[in-house]
Amino acid sequence: MTGSREPAGQRGRDDVDSSAGGTVTGGADLETLARVVGRVRTNIERVIEGKPDVVNSALTVLIAEGHLLIEDVPGVGKTMLSKALARSIDCSVRRIQFTPDLLPSDVTGVSVFNQNTREFEFRPGGIFANIVVGDEINRASPKTQSALLECMEERQVTVDNSTYYLEQPFMVIATQNPIEMEGTYALPEAQRDRFMARVSVGYPVEAAEIAMLDSHTGANPLDDLEPVTDAAEIRKLIGIVNQVHVSHAVQRYAVAITAATRRSEELSLGASPRATLHLVRAAKAVAAMDNRDYVLPDDVHRLTRPVLAHRLLPSVEAAMSGRSTTAILDAIVAAVAVPEGTR
Repeated sequence: MTGSREPAGQRGRDDVDSSAGGTVTGGADLETLARVVGRVRTNIERVIEGKPDVVNSALTVLIAEGHLLIEDVPGVGKTMLSKALARSIDCSVRRIQFTPDLLPSDVTGVSVFNQNTREFEFRPGGIFANIVVGDEINRASPKTQSALLECMEERQVTVDNSTYYLEQPFMVIATQNPIEMEGTYALPEAQRDRFMARVSVGYPVEAAEIAMLDSHTGANPLDDLEPVTDAAEIRKLIGIVNQVHVSHAVQRYAVAITAATRRSEELSLGASPRATLHLVRAAKAVAAMDNRDYVLPDDVHRLTRPVLAHRLLPSVEAAMSGRSTTAILDAIVAAVAVPEGTR
């Protein structure tokens, strides 16, 4: 998500006014963000070898207040990446192993009758944590998957007409294997749309795999991983990202991209308004990580694949012709004019 390509020529900040992006953050705040993100990145890379782009994607989603879907074949480190990020932050962490017999109450919690007090008491489920690692999310039934909808979007849980709020930061990191079909339930569109980004870890390069043999065969590197920041500091970083300026031109560019997906004849389902919001929020996080207090069109451009691709559905004709969703999205984005501007 934080790649180095610059097709837009680093076009900068235009139409700067307080109404478009709120208070612009200061240089000291951006230095704080860079320092903390750098510590977390270094900590994760002690476990995940040779995948800096994937690590940056996870950090981007974290400070943009999103949720991350990691989709890849077995054994490439999906759960390892999730655990490494969780252990790098001194906060509450829960891991939910999604299975066909998992119940919605296992996720959200349940009210239990207390014989002593003669009252019902709420027992929180696995979702009550700052970082929730959902392993193999597509192995749970649709009923259990839907228990996450309110949690992920509204950061709250409603059980027996009572609402319980989830603490900030709150991030769901879910993994799934796209290869196996038997015994799995594909995530519905409403569920996928709640994930800010989808990434694939991919196979490591040869040098990284050799280095992994040295570091992983003697002991589990996760056992030696210590927290390098805490929940309070992450909340501060989220506040810094929220102050990053987004010009009207960049806002129009993001809307133009998502609107184009809705008009495309090759897609039966385009990007939602929530997708536009996630695209801009992720772009603000990328800009802050690049030590900028404003968003460039290129920030939006390079985030289109991880933020939008998993939300789109190809038309029957496009699927039969072998056109992938990514290829369709790339063509749509290439056809949208990039705004000009100066700093």
